[in-house]
Amino acid sequence: MPAQKSKVGTKNNPWKLKTPPGTSEFEAYRDESLDPPTLVVTVGKTVLHYHLRAIHDLHEKLKQHGDWMLLGSADEQKDAAEGTVEAWGRSPKNPMRGWYGLKKGFRGRFAMYLPPVLEALGLAEVEHNPRNNRMRAV
Repeated sequence: MPAQKSKVGTKNNPWKLKTPPGTSEFEAYRDESLDPPTLVVTVGKTVLHYHLRAIHDLHEKLKQHGDWMLLGSADEQKDAAEGTVEAWGRSPKNPMRGWYGLKKGFRGRFAMYLPPVLEALGLAEVEHNPRNNRMRAV
């Protein structure tokens, strides 16, 4: 009997991804043992946490949007451009009624790290240009 492969997207077998412009590598995995269930993103030595439901909620938003949506990634301390994935990820009008990021000071960059996860799951198509990338639901 062949050895069973570890499920991808877990702590022991994280997704190995690149940011949409392809400039940085990072790892991400689901941790459903945390409260709330969390998407853990590790970029170098920096660890970011997002509500795990962000994957489903963003996919639903993209399906409702029906077309390409500009990513608009920004740090927490900077304003996000209206109509972008980043602005939606921190909007009081999203299903979380605010930030999907869980660690104060590290709640931004939603549109830098969530799109590659959705792409890896086959839920979205993401552009990989040097700047001004967009995504859409698959």
